[in-house]
Amino acid sequence: MNRTLSRIALASALAFAAVGAQAADNFVGLTWGQTSNNIQKSDSLNANLNNPKLDKVIHGTDTWGVRAGQQQDNGRYYMTYENFSDTDRGNKLRQQNLLGSYDLFVPVGDYNTKLFGGATLGLVKLEQESRGMSRDSNINYAAGLQAGILQDINKNASIEAGYRYLRTNVSTDMGEHGGPRLGSLDLYSSGQAYLGANYKF
Repeated sequence: MNRTLSRIALASALAFAAVGAQAADNFVGLTWGQTSNNIQKSDSLNANLNNPKLDKVIHGTDTWGVRAGQQQDNGRYYMTYENFSDTDRGNKLRQQNLLGSYDLFVPVGDYNTKLFGGATLGLVKLEQESRGMSRDSNINYAAGLQAGILQDINKNASIEAGYRYLRTNVSTDMGEHGGPRLGSLDLYSSGQAYLGANYKF
């Protein structure tokens, strides 16, 4: 997995360097949104734990993210990191996203307002930390699309609103401490509506 992270970091660095050669501006940003997840449980997990409501644990959870990248007139490249968790009826799940994205801009009216759309690739980590259960985690690839609107406030600051959809296939096991595996849960997709603020330098 360290090798995979290194490859993603190298590809991102090369992409950012290519944009930098086209007189791009660096930027950093913060995002806040709500994530809805499609989590499926194995038949054995439903039978052993009486159909636990795991699909509701991190569904609708507030999600904060940080990002950094480079922007030019017609698009931007950026990396995003998100880490969020929630608990429901003693069941606790945590999701972490490390994503590389590219957006293409379409100006609306003047150049201070832009529509954007693009693609995302990266990694998603799912952790199960439920009460009375052995902790377990797994990492897998993710791919998705995003779209939204970006509004410049001045030459350095901007705000945006968008929606991102990710497909993945990351799973984690559940089992009591010192006991056998009771079943698994799988995260198939994530959707997030978000607001963001960016600063160029």
